[in-house]
Amino acid sequence: MPDLGYEIEDFQHHTWHITNWRALEERVTGPEFEAGGWKWRVLLFPQGNNNTETVSIYLDFADLKGAPAGWHSCVQFGLVLWNPHEPTQYISHNAHHRFTAEESDWGFTRFYDLRKLFSHRTRPFIENDSCNITAFVRVLKDPTGVLWHNFINYDSKKETGYVGLKYKDAASYMNSLLQSLYCTTYFRKAVYQIPTEDDEPSKSISLALQRVFYALQTSNTPVGTTELTKSFGWDSSDSYLPHDVHEFSRVLQENLECEMKNTNADGAISRLFAGKMKSYVKCVNVDYESSRVEDYYDIQLNVKGCKNLDDSFKNYIKEETLEKENKYQTEGYGLQNAKKRVIFESFPPVLHLQLKRFEYNVQKDTMIKINDRYEFPIEIDLQRYLSPEADRSKPYKYLLHGVIVHSGDSNGGHYYALLKPEKDGKWLKFDDDRITPVTDKEILEGSYGCEDSDVRLSSAIRNHKRFTNAYMLVYIHECDIEDILSPVQPQDIPDHLRRRLNEERALYEQNKKEVNSYLLTKIVTPNIFACHQGFDLANFDDRQYPLSDVPLFKVLKSETYGDFKIMVAKHFGYRVEQIRFWIFVKRQNKTSRPDTLITDNFIDMTMKEIHKEMASKQNELRLFLEVAYRPINDKTWFPSIEEGNSHVIVFLKYFNSDKQSLVGLGYIYIQRFSYVRDIIPILCEKKEYPPHTPLKIYEEVKPGMIEELNLNLTFQQSEINHGDIICFQKVLTDEIIFYAPTTEVHIRDIPVFYESLYMRIVVQFRPKYKYREPKPEFELVLNKLYTYDDVARRVAAHLNTDPLKLRFATASPIGKYHAEIASPNGNYPAEIKKLANNQMLQDMLQIENYLPISSNILYYEILDISIAGLELRSSLKYSSLGITIKKEI
Repeated sequence: MPDLGYEIEDFQHHTWHITNWRALEERVTGPEFEAGGWKWRVLLFPQGNNNTETVSIYLDFADLKGAPAGWHSCVQFGLVLWNPHEPTQYISHNAHHRFTAEESDWGFTRFYDLRKLFSHRTRPFIENDSCNITAFVRVLKDPTGVLWHNFINYDSKKETGYVGLKYKDAASYMNSLLQSLYCTTYFRKAVYQIPTEDDEPSKSISLALQRVFYALQTSNTPVGTTELTKSFGWDSSDSYLPHDVHEFSRVLQENLECEMKNTNADGAISRLFAGKMKSYVKCVNVDYESSRVEDYYDIQLNVKGCKNLDDSFKNYIKEETLEKENKYQTEGYGLQNAKKRVIFESFPPVLHLQLKRFEYNVQKDTMIKINDRYEFPIEIDLQRYLSPEADRSKPYKYLLHGVIVHSGDSNGGHYYALLKPEKDGKWLKFDDDRITPVTDKEILEGSYGCEDSDVRLSSAIRNHKRFTNAYMLVYIHECDIEDILSPVQPQDIPDHLRRRLNEERALYEQNKKEVNSYLLTKIVTPNIFACHQGFDLANFDDRQYPLSDVPLFKVLKSETYGDFKIMVAKHFGYRVEQIRFWIFVKRQNKTSRPDTLITDNFIDMTMKEIHKEMASKQNELRLFLEVAYRPINDKTWFPSIEEGNSHVIVFLKYFNSDKQSLVGLGYIYIQRFSYVRDIIPILCEKKEYPPHTPLKIYEEVKPGMIEELNLNLTFQQSEINHGDIICFQKVLTDEIIFYAPTTEVHIRDIPVFYESLYMRIVVQFRPKYKYREPKPEFELVLNKLYTYDDVARRVAAHLNTDPLKLRFATASPIGKYHAEIASPNGNYPAEIKKLANNQMLQDMLQIENYLPISSNILYYEILDISIAGLELRSSLKYSSLGITIKKEI
């Protein structure tokens, strides 16, 4: 078995001698043996487990009765089936697993082909109806308690004392930095000192951050950051725009510094994060020196060409000679040979080190990630990097407090934070909404990255480790660590913040109780169906298409079905006996159809009981309102739908070729054993056609499957059931076709029209640069096959502008069609080039036919010149270099 790199607690092996193989039962267990203080055994299915082609063999935990609640055992094991008469004839498999009460056996359902066990080319594995099965069991130590955990029902707060941040509310770069700042308790206290009593969370970064910190401190579940992103002026998609850890850190600190001015927290940011560096140029042959001392809030260190942190610091402060064509221009002395250098005057209590993992590649004309192995220590003495004039009265020993890791490449990836919140505490991994303990090895070796040549690792692990490496390091000055990480006391939290959030939580719990008392019920009426232009009877929640305006009712779960009917009848203006309800059922083919009738046998049942019995898999109740406009007889309003009854309710849609639309024509009851052709007069009557008008009749099975019905088959033979949809149209004569519109988009038959419906999509358009000039956000219903020019024309018509001056961008990387504007998170608008094969809308949005879309947002900007002219121009890249930049291009 391969070495997994974990400490071994115990290693045992046991052999089960099997005779009379063919007489074994379907499921049989071997003798028990002990490993790691637990009892184990081999579990064998001689004829296969739920298959008849392969033998199935597992390692089974045999100590369930003696194991305490919550037990687990991390085991690497190998199972070997071999011929006792010829041990060289064997089959082996190995695996590793976290054994728990829920998963107490693990192994191989397809261990080996049954047919080959008795007939090998030389000697069989099972000879004379006997064989041996040996289990090799290596019990491994689990220092963190979460090794190979499946994290089902995992409670971060219970296991670590900390809760995570919801991923859906912000990008992972933001979550990682926020957790790092939260665990820097001096910073948290300073944020709490900012006066925010009269602020609104969505407009005040300080208040929004206070609320996030307080929620992290007191909540038992993951915390959202929607208010914080809104306070930056971002919406839910903007948090994925051009930001990374470094940029977000600076933006946040700058905003907080402004809001801290003239408050008790004034200067806290600089006291915590600001150090001083001196940059100078000194001439060699004349008495001239130019120098400057300035504050810095983080240090950006080279990774390329450096093996470790010490190399990077030496590279940063290395003296550079300016000579020959690179001489320094002085005032009064002209061009001179000179020495140029940056040296540190001081280091801050909390030192943020940004590792330059990303650089621009001139040959590839794109950003690339540097994945070289790069080492950093748990503690480091920074005194050797100070200038000779710096204050050395105190030691400059720094302790590693946090590592923000980036896993991925320049086109995208994921961030998580490894933090040590307490000086003598454990290291924890903050991965969005999940917090887990980690070992020192994961902090260091797991963040260094690895070389391609590391043959000790499997290719999959090597690839993961190569693209997973430290992006930012946080060190704390050892002399200041007690103050920096001192616990937050109740008096540190503003009273108004505690009071406000406690009130909101109480209101939330009250609303939650109320919500639990109500059943959300949506009712599709005949009128909604009549107006619906799409699949099924209505569109409840598929935002790829226009949503139907379906009335929503909050119904008390304790209310009886009888009372519910009275309420709905009154709401829509019907008599109670005129209405009844069908429950929409989600079918296996993903369609939603009225399939189950709620009869008056349920009249005294509560709505909760009806929901549980008839629609328990749905969070809400979705109903179709069947309306009888006149009774069948004095006492009967509806056809009987009893078990064995041949009545079936089907829904009708008519395709109007002239108007290019579908019209819902209500529903009819058909007899299962009647022929499809028998409903032609009824359909003609619905449209006031002569009774024998030729019609084409189709069934709307699902998107992409519109099947023409055979008029000479019965409905039962056609597999028509409750809730199915029948669509029909006139058979088009030569005369009708001759006078029909001749445009390319004019559709003449139902399957093609349904195909066009499927290709429709609701696209959200948002201005790319909100801060430049207010531009509207809007939605358009478009076709996935529209070209760039088609989209531009429709957007231009909406904005009343020139389509040739519109340029679009997508929030997701779109491969070869976009200009490679890459960042570590890879999720901000990338330009869609008009001239790139004039791609279609589905290419712009990264969608494929018959597959769900990943995003339906496009960003737009209005240019001053034509986009065609702009894209024919050459682009010029430039960099703005500060005085502390070491290498100029």
